[in-house]
Amino acid sequence: MSNSKNYTYIEESYDVVVIGAGHAGCEAGLASARLGKNTIVFTVSMDSVAMMPCNPNIGGTSKGHLVREVDALGGEMGKNIDKTFIQSKMLNKSKGPAVHSLRAQADKAMYSLEMRKTLQSQENLTLRQAEVSELIVEDNEVKGVKTFSGGTYHCKCVIICTGTYLSSRCLYGDVIEYTGPNGLKSADHLTDSLKDNDINIMRFKTGTPARIDGSTIDYSKMEVQNGDDEIIPFSFTTDKESIQKEQVSCYLTYTNEKTHEIIRENLDKSPIYAGIIEGTGPRYCPSIEDKVVKFSDKSRHQLFVEPEGLYTNEMYISGMSSSMPESVQYDMYRTVPGLENAKIVRNAYAIEYDCINATQLKASLEFKNIKGLFAAGQFNGSSGYEEAAAQGIIAGINSSRLIDEMEPLILDRSESYIGVLIDDLVTKETKEPYRMMTSRAEYRLLLRQDNADLRLTKIGYEVGLIDVDRYKKLCEKERLIEEEIERVKSVNIGANKKVQDLLTANDSIPLKCGVKLSDLIRRPELNYDILSPIDEGRPTLPFDVREQVNINIKYEGYIERQIKQVEDFKKLESKIIPESVDYNDVTSLRLEARQKLNELRPRSIGQASRISGVSPADISVLLIYLEQGKYLDKE
Repeated sequence: MSNSKNYTYIEESYDVVVIGAGHAGCEAGLASARLGKNTIVFTVSMDSVAMMPCNPNIGGTSKGHLVREVDALGGEMGKNIDKTFIQSKMLNKSKGPAVHSLRAQADKAMYSLEMRKTLQSQENLTLRQAEVSELIVEDNEVKGVKTFSGGTYHCKCVIICTGTYLSSRCLYGDVIEYTGPNGLKSADHLTDSLKDNDINIMRFKTGTPARIDGSTIDYSKMEVQNGDDEIIPFSFTTDKESIQKEQVSCYLTYTNEKTHEIIRENLDKSPIYAGIIEGTGPRYCPSIEDKVVKFSDKSRHQLFVEPEGLYTNEMYISGMSSSMPESVQYDMYRTVPGLENAKIVRNAYAIEYDCINATQLKASLEFKNIKGLFAAGQFNGSSGYEEAAAQGIIAGINSSRLIDEMEPLILDRSESYIGVLIDDLVTKETKEPYRMMTSRAEYRLLLRQDNADLRLTKIGYEVGLIDVDRYKKLCEKERLIEEEIERVKSVNIGANKKVQDLLTANDSIPLKCGVKLSDLIRRPELNYDILSPIDEGRPTLPFDVREQVNINIKYEGYIERQIKQVEDFKKLESKIIPESVDYNDVTSLRLEARQKLNELRPRSIGQASRISGVSPADISVLLIYLEQGKYLDKE
């Protein structure tokens, strides 16, 4: 008699399968579910849902722009950090509004729990702990996935959001742990299936610093870093007054020559320099070993000591990620002022993981060679929670639109930081983890964090992620801004004593004759609110409207100039390249340009012009070829 048993494995059907529940997977799953698609989100561990394995903050320079844009489209990240922040700060306030960027310290545990609750409360969404091990692809079209436990999940679209978990390993010294971040399970069985479907895999690396027991830190030797007195929310839907609360402090300290000496003496013990690490690391977030080697002229480096949450003593030592052995970590951390008696709670480590060069994707984030297969987040070669969330919401939207046989949502570089991010990823060959920066956005004066709703909320409404009440509030805000700008431009200000006294009090040159109120607002030392005592007809307006009036008047000339630049940009973006074009037929193109264009298949002349190896002369040749219509003979 046989003892064998016949098992029946799970077999279910969904519209959309999301692989991974990090910041990309959460936004992707919520977007597709909110657009009415039956969605399942797989995670290797429920503890990894929206986990923050590295820095304990959301936002920061340029990244804050992305969070605001995700919120303006109808995403969740901004709402979630508004619920769970413990300190908030607007960065770069001494500079122009184009680079102002919000950053909030998060209670990491609460951030993850709140997002998990949001996913599990969302209609049309199932959150499932299981490891996806295989794609089901037929005739270059995705049909579903299989899990390592044997389940089959049929679907119309799959979104890969594996983050840093795919075939990951963590390293410090000669210790190698085959886990994902924070010791969680890695995803070890999907890479082979991706390769079997002709998806080219790369290997990237990132790292994280040690977590120190806060009770062993001497904060008196550090500089206190407080949050803003007036807290600005990330989400345009968050009531500003509801989040004014007591905030925790962060601290600033520095490395020194003793720190650097210890690092230099032990470089051979770092897997980064010993050749053990294969993956390419991020240029703009280097390990402390890299900083000491590459910036040998620097006698010290900034370190920010940041709390991980309200219910833990763990402090994150920002700026000191490392893969040094445990004993060396103790030695070097204890040279830092305030950390002389520090006890490590979690070792610093480097992590390697599988990802792709995103040039395999369309601008919609769908794979070029597999219909219905999308990708988002660090799997696409980016870095950071915010970059992941931005890609996630776009992938979620476009998977839904593909199912509904609608054109994909593609934001261009003149509309959003999201557009810059995705265009860079799918156009340029990323050879290191991509980080968003304000310098990457050519039209950054137009793409400010303060006007993300004015730029994108109408798009979110048209897509279906913004409800009608929020849309009407936006339209009312637009009306108030336009009317107040016109009013301010028409108000005459005379050179009377009240005016002269106000100008003198604000170190501004007194008037010799009457001027328009808008002319005074343009003065660097003045603004719309400072001038309120001499503006007798001024209506009562909310802060966000007053802010837009001030910025639009103060920077009017620069804004108009950038709008003209966008118009020129749009002309090239509107010149769509037919899919039938074979660049080998364009004989006047240089060989490198033909190879790059055939490989990347740009959707427009504008995108083609941004491909490395395609020169302005190549673009001129291509424009002439398209105008002559010779490719039509091939169709």
